[in-house]
Amino acid sequence: MKEKYIELRINHDFGDILSVYFEFLRQNIKKFTNVFLSYNGVFLIGLLITSYLLVSGFIGMVTESSNRYGIDAGVSNEGMYWTYIVSGGILFFIIFLLVAGLNFSLSSSYLIKYEENKGMGFDKKDVWNHTKNNFGKTLIFILLLIPIYIGFFIIAIILAFIPLLGMFAQYIVQFGMTAWIGVSFFSMMSQKKDTVEGYGEGWRLINNNFWKSVGVNFILGLLNGLLAFIILLVPSIIIGIYTFHVVENNVDVAGSVVSTIVYTLGLCIFLILMVYAQCLSQFVNGILFYALHEKAYNVNTRSKIDQIGQSNQ
Repeated sequence: MKEKYIELRINHDFGDILSVYFEFLRQNIKKFTNVFLSYNGVFLIGLLITSYLLVSGFIGMVTESSNRYGIDAGVSNEGMYWTYIVSGGILFFIIFLLVAGLNFSLSSSYLIKYEENKGMGFDKKDVWNHTKNNFGKTLIFILLLIPIYIGFFIIAIILAFIPLLGMFAQYIVQFGMTAWIGVSFFSMMSQKKDTVEGYGEGWRLINNNFWKSVGVNFILGLLNGLLAFIILLVPSIIIGIYTFHVVENNVDVAGSVVSTIVYTLGLCIFLILMVYAQCLSQFVNGILFYALHEKAYNVNTRSKIDQIGQSNQ
Protein backbone atom coordinates (compact mmCIF):
# COMPACT_ATOMS: atom_id res chain seq x y z
CA MET A 1 0.00 0.00 0.00
CA LYS A 2 1.42 3.39 -1.02
CA GLU A 3 1.79 5.75 1.92
CA LYS A 4 0.19 9.20 1.68
CA TYR A 5 2.68 12.06 1.38
CA ILE A 6 2.98 14.13 4.55
CA GLU A 7 3.23 17.78 3.57
CA LEU A 8 6.06 19.38 5.51
CA ARG A 9 6.12 22.97 4.19
CA ILE A 10 3.19 24.13 6.30
CA ASN A 11 3.13 26.63 9.14
CA HIS A 12 2.33 23.95 11.74
CA ASP A 13 1.59 24.94 15.31
CA PHE A 14 3.16 23.16 18.28
CA GLY A 15 0.72 20.22 18.43
CA ASP A 16 0.77 19.71 14.66
CA ILE A 17 4.57 19.43 14.62
CA LEU A 18 4.37 16.61 17.17
CA SER A 19 1.68 14.82 15.14
CA VAL A 20 3.60 15.22 11.85
CA TYR A 21 6.78 13.89 13.44
CA PHE A 22 5.17 10.68 14.71
CA GLU A 23 3.27 10.13 11.46
CA PHE A 24 6.47 10.66 9.47
CA LEU A 25 8.33 8.26 11.78
CA ARG A 26 5.62 5.59 11.45
CA GLN A 27 5.73 5.86 7.66
CA ASN A 28 9.51 6.04 7.20
CA ILE A 29 11.07 4.15 10.13
CA LYS A 30 11.68 0.95 8.16
CA LYS A 31 13.20 2.63 5.10
CA PHE A 32 15.37 4.99 7.13
CA THR A 33 16.64 2.15 9.34
CA ASN A 34 17.78 0.43 6.15
CA VAL A 35 19.64 3.61 5.14
CA PHE A 36 21.12 3.89 8.65
CA LEU A 37 22.44 0.32 8.69
CA SER A 38 23.69 0.51 5.08
CA TYR A 39 25.96 3.50 5.61
CA ASN A 40 26.97 2.99 9.25
CA GLY A 41 28.36 -0.53 8.86
CA VAL A 42 32.03 0.39 9.43
CA PHE A 43 31.15 2.59 12.41
CA LEU A 44 28.97 -0.12 13.95
CA ILE A 45 31.93 -2.50 13.79
CA GLY A 46 34.02 0.26 15.36
CA LEU A 47 31.50 0.62 18.19
CA LEU A 48 31.67 -3.15 18.74
CA ILE A 49 35.48 -2.96 19.05
CA THR A 50 35.12 0.06 21.36
CA SER A 51 32.67 -1.85 23.54
CA TYR A 52 35.04 -4.83 23.75
CA LEU A 53 37.97 -2.62 24.84
CA LEU A 54 35.92 -0.78 27.47
CA VAL A 55 34.29 -3.93 28.84
CA SER A 56 37.60 -5.84 28.98
CA GLY A 57 39.24 -2.90 30.72
CA PHE A 58 36.54 -2.37 33.33
CA ILE A 59 36.07 -6.09 34.03
CA GLY A 60 39.83 -6.42 34.41
CA MET A 61 39.99 -3.45 36.81
CA VAL A 62 37.14 -4.84 38.94
CA THR A 63 38.79 -8.26 39.09
CA GLU A 64 42.16 -6.68 39.87
CA SER A 65 40.64 -4.73 42.76
CA SER A 66 39.02 -7.89 44.14
CA ASN A 67 42.22 -9.90 43.96
CA ARG A 68 44.38 -7.15 45.41
CA TYR A 69 43.22 -8.08 48.90
CA GLY A 70 42.63 -11.76 48.25
CA ILE A 71 44.74 -14.89 48.16
CA ASP A 72 45.13 -14.57 44.38
CA ALA A 73 47.04 -11.29 44.60
CA GLY A 74 50.16 -11.48 42.45
CA VAL A 75 51.45 -9.81 39.30
CA SER A 76 49.32 -6.77 38.52
CA ASN A 77 47.85 -6.25 35.04
CA GLU A 78 46.38 -2.88 35.97
CA GLY A 79 48.45 -1.06 33.34
CA MET A 80 47.11 -3.28 30.58
CA TYR A 81 43.50 -2.77 31.71
CA TRP A 82 43.98 1.00 31.79
CA THR A 83 45.34 0.76 28.25
CA TYR A 84 42.12 -0.99 27.19
CA ILE A 85 39.97 1.69 28.85
CA VAL A 86 41.94 4.66 27.47
CA SER A 87 42.14 3.12 23.96
CA GLY A 88 38.41 2.39 24.01
CA GLY A 89 37.63 5.92 25.22
CA ILE A 90 39.75 7.58 22.51
CA LEU A 91 38.31 5.32 19.80
CA PHE A 92 34.78 6.08 21.00
CA PHE A 93 35.43 9.84 20.93
CA ILE A 94 36.74 9.66 17.34
CA ILE A 95 33.89 7.42 16.16
CA PHE A 96 31.33 9.60 17.95
CA LEU A 97 32.50 12.74 16.11
CA LEU A 98 32.47 10.96 12.74
CA VAL A 99 29.12 9.30 13.38
CA ALA A 100 27.58 12.55 14.64
CA GLY A 101 28.40 14.32 11.38
CA LEU A 102 27.42 11.37 9.18
CA ASN A 103 24.06 10.74 10.81
CA PHE A 104 23.10 14.38 11.12
CA SER A 105 23.69 14.45 7.35
CA LEU A 106 21.91 11.17 6.63
CA SER A 107 18.73 12.05 8.52
CA SER A 108 18.68 15.58 7.06
CA SER A 109 19.28 14.29 3.52
CA TYR A 110 16.56 11.66 3.95
CA LEU A 111 14.02 14.31 4.98
CA ILE A 112 15.11 16.62 2.14
CA LYS A 113 14.70 13.84 -0.44
CA TYR A 114 11.32 12.94 1.04
CA GLU A 115 10.14 16.54 0.62
CA GLU A 116 11.64 16.91 -2.87
CA ASN A 117 10.01 13.68 -4.12
CA LYS A 118 6.70 14.33 -2.32
CA GLY A 119 6.94 10.97 -0.63
CA MET A 120 9.13 7.88 -0.45
CA GLY A 121 9.82 7.62 -4.18
CA PHE A 122 13.59 7.87 -3.85
CA ASP A 123 16.47 5.44 -3.42
CA LYS A 124 18.90 5.24 -0.51
CA LYS A 125 21.68 6.12 -2.96
CA ASP A 126 20.00 9.51 -3.45
CA VAL A 127 20.29 10.08 0.30
CA TRP A 128 23.94 9.03 0.27
CA ASN A 129 24.83 11.23 -2.71
CA HIS A 130 23.28 14.28 -1.06
CA THR A 131 25.16 13.48 2.15
CA LYS A 132 28.43 12.92 0.30
CA ASN A 133 28.15 16.20 -1.60
CA ASN A 134 27.95 18.09 1.70
CA PHE A 135 30.84 16.41 3.54
CA GLY A 136 33.01 19.52 3.46
CA LYS A 137 30.34 21.84 4.88
CA THR A 138 29.42 19.22 7.49
CA LEU A 139 33.03 19.06 8.72
CA ILE A 140 33.22 22.86 9.05
CA PHE A 141 29.84 22.87 10.84
CA ILE A 142 31.12 20.33 13.40
CA LEU A 143 34.34 22.27 13.98
CA LEU A 144 32.33 25.42 14.69
CA LEU A 145 30.36 23.49 17.29
CA ILE A 146 33.49 23.36 19.51
CA PRO A 147 33.43 27.07 20.51
CA ILE A 148 29.61 26.94 20.71
CA TYR A 149 29.69 24.10 23.24
CA ILE A 150 32.51 25.77 25.18
CA GLY A 151 30.30 28.86 25.46
CA PHE A 152 27.36 26.68 26.55
CA PHE A 153 29.41 25.01 29.31
CA ILE A 154 30.53 28.41 30.61
CA ILE A 155 26.89 29.57 30.71
CA ALA A 156 25.86 26.29 32.39
CA ILE A 157 28.50 26.73 35.11
CA ILE A 158 27.32 30.29 35.77
CA LEU A 159 23.66 29.19 35.94
CA ALA A 160 24.57 26.34 38.30
CA PHE A 161 25.28 28.93 41.02
CA ILE A 162 21.67 30.18 40.85
CA PRO A 163 19.43 27.97 43.06
CA LEU A 164 16.47 26.30 41.34
CA LEU A 165 15.89 29.08 38.79
CA GLY A 166 19.33 28.45 37.34
CA MET A 167 18.46 24.78 36.72
CA PHE A 168 15.36 25.71 34.70
CA ALA A 169 17.29 28.40 32.82
CA GLN A 170 20.00 25.86 32.00
CA TYR A 171 17.46 23.46 30.47
CA ILE A 172 15.88 26.27 28.44
CA VAL A 173 19.29 27.30 27.09
CA GLN A 174 20.15 23.66 26.37
CA PHE A 175 17.01 22.91 24.36
CA GLY A 176 17.19 26.29 22.63
CA MET A 177 20.76 25.56 21.57
CA THR A 178 19.77 22.06 20.39
CA ALA A 179 17.01 23.58 18.25
CA TRP A 180 19.37 26.23 16.85
CA ILE A 181 22.06 23.69 15.89
CA GLY A 182 19.56 21.27 14.33
CA VAL A 183 17.63 23.92 12.37
CA SER A 184 20.87 25.63 11.26
CA PHE A 185 22.30 22.35 9.97
CA PHE A 186 19.10 21.55 8.11
CA SER A 187 19.02 25.04 6.60
CA MET A 188 22.58 24.56 5.36
CA MET A 189 21.79 21.13 3.87
CA SER A 190 18.46 21.95 2.27
CA GLN A 191 19.10 25.45 0.90
CA LYS A 192 22.68 25.01 -0.32
CA LYS A 193 23.90 27.70 2.05
CA ASP A 194 27.44 27.86 3.37
CA THR A 195 28.03 27.00 7.03
CA VAL A 196 27.96 30.52 8.46
CA GLU A 197 24.82 31.40 6.47
CA GLY A 198 23.18 28.24 7.82
CA TYR A 199 23.94 29.25 11.40
CA GLY A 200 22.60 32.74 10.69
CA GLU A 201 19.36 31.49 9.14
CA GLY A 202 18.87 29.03 12.00
CA TRP A 203 19.40 31.81 14.55
CA ARG A 204 16.77 34.05 12.88
CA LEU A 205 14.18 31.28 12.69
CA ILE A 206 14.70 30.09 16.26
CA ASN A 207 14.92 33.60 17.72
CA ASN A 208 11.53 34.50 16.20
CA ASN A 209 9.92 31.27 17.46
CA PHE A 210 11.95 30.57 20.58
CA TRP A 211 9.39 28.97 22.89
CA LYS A 212 7.89 26.81 20.16
CA SER A 213 11.39 25.54 19.26
CA VAL A 214 12.31 24.86 22.89
CA GLY A 215 8.99 23.12 23.56
CA VAL A 216 9.20 20.87 20.49
CA ASN A 217 12.75 19.78 21.34
CA PHE A 218 11.87 19.22 25.00
CA ILE A 219 8.73 17.15 24.40
CA LEU A 220 10.05 15.10 21.48
CA GLY A 221 13.45 14.69 23.17
CA LEU A 222 11.64 13.30 26.19
CA LEU A 223 9.49 10.98 24.08
CA ASN A 224 12.47 9.79 22.00
CA GLY A 225 14.34 9.07 25.23
CA LEU A 226 11.34 7.11 26.53
CA LEU A 227 11.19 5.15 23.27
CA ALA A 228 14.91 4.32 23.52
CA PHE A 229 14.39 3.26 27.15
CA ILE A 230 11.59 0.88 26.18
CA ILE A 231 13.71 -0.62 23.40
CA LEU A 232 16.64 -1.04 25.82
CA LEU A 233 14.45 -2.61 28.47
CA VAL A 234 14.66 -6.16 27.10
CA PRO A 235 18.48 -6.35 26.75
CA SER A 236 18.82 -4.55 30.11
CA ILE A 237 16.69 -7.20 31.82
CA ILE A 238 18.72 -9.97 30.18
CA ILE A 239 22.01 -8.38 31.30
CA GLY A 240 20.57 -7.80 34.79
CA ILE A 241 19.55 -11.45 35.12
CA TYR A 242 22.97 -12.56 33.87
CA THR A 243 24.73 -10.24 36.35
CA PHE A 244 22.64 -11.72 39.17
CA HIS A 245 23.72 -15.18 38.02
CA VAL A 246 27.37 -14.07 37.99
CA VAL A 247 27.18 -12.68 41.55
CA GLU A 248 25.21 -15.61 42.97
CA ASN A 249 27.51 -18.25 41.49
CA ASN A 250 30.83 -16.41 41.97
CA VAL A 251 31.59 -16.64 38.26
CA ASP A 252 35.11 -15.60 37.26
CA VAL A 253 34.03 -12.73 35.04
CA ALA A 254 37.56 -11.90 33.86
CA GLY A 255 38.14 -15.45 32.68
CA SER A 256 34.67 -16.02 31.22
CA VAL A 257 34.27 -15.61 27.46
CA VAL A 258 30.49 -15.62 27.85
CA SER A 259 30.61 -12.68 30.29
CA THR A 260 32.76 -10.63 27.92
CA ILE A 261 30.43 -11.36 25.00
CA VAL A 262 27.26 -10.52 26.96
CA TYR A 263 28.55 -7.24 28.37
CA THR A 264 30.22 -6.23 25.09
CA LEU A 265 27.04 -6.77 23.08
CA GLY A 266 25.00 -4.99 25.76
CA LEU A 267 27.22 -1.89 25.67
CA CYS A 268 27.40 -1.96 21.87
CA ILE A 269 23.59 -2.02 21.56
CA PHE A 270 23.40 0.92 23.97
CA LEU A 271 25.89 2.97 21.92
CA ILE A 272 24.15 2.15 18.62
CA LEU A 273 20.81 3.27 20.06
CA MET A 274 22.43 6.53 21.18
CA VAL A 275 23.50 7.15 17.59
CA TYR A 276 20.07 6.19 16.22
CA ALA A 277 18.31 8.47 18.71
CA GLN A 278 20.52 11.30 17.42
CA CYS A 279 19.13 10.69 13.91
CA LEU A 280 15.56 10.89 15.22
CA SER A 281 16.32 14.19 16.97
CA GLN A 282 17.44 15.66 13.64
CA PHE A 283 14.15 14.60 12.05
CA VAL A 284 12.49 16.67 14.77
CA ASN A 285 14.47 19.78 13.84
CA GLY A 286 14.06 19.18 10.11
CA ILE A 287 10.28 19.19 10.47
CA LEU A 288 10.59 22.21 12.77
CA PHE A 289 12.68 23.99 10.11
CA TYR A 290 10.02 23.51 7.42
CA ALA A 291 7.32 24.88 9.75
CA LEU A 292 9.37 27.92 10.81
CA HIS A 293 10.62 28.61 7.29
CA GLU A 294 7.10 28.51 5.87
CA LYS A 295 5.89 30.86 8.61
CA ALA A 296 8.68 33.31 7.79
CA TYR A 297 8.62 33.16 3.97
CA ASN A 298 5.30 31.54 2.89
CA VAL A 299 7.05 29.67 0.05
CA ASN A 300 4.51 26.85 -0.18
CA THR A 301 1.49 29.13 0.30
CA ARG A 302 2.61 31.47 -2.50
CA SER A 303 3.26 28.49 -4.77
CA LYS A 304 -0.29 27.20 -4.23
CA ILE A 305 -1.76 30.66 -4.87
CA ASP A 306 0.22 30.90 -8.13
CA GLN A 307 -1.03 27.44 -9.18
CA ILE A 308 -4.63 28.47 -8.50
CA GLY A 309 -4.12 31.66 -10.52
CA GLN A 310 -2.69 29.74 -13.47
CA SER A 311 -5.51 27.18 -13.42
CA ASN A 312 -8.12 29.97 -13.52
CA GLN A 313 -6.60 31.58 -16.61
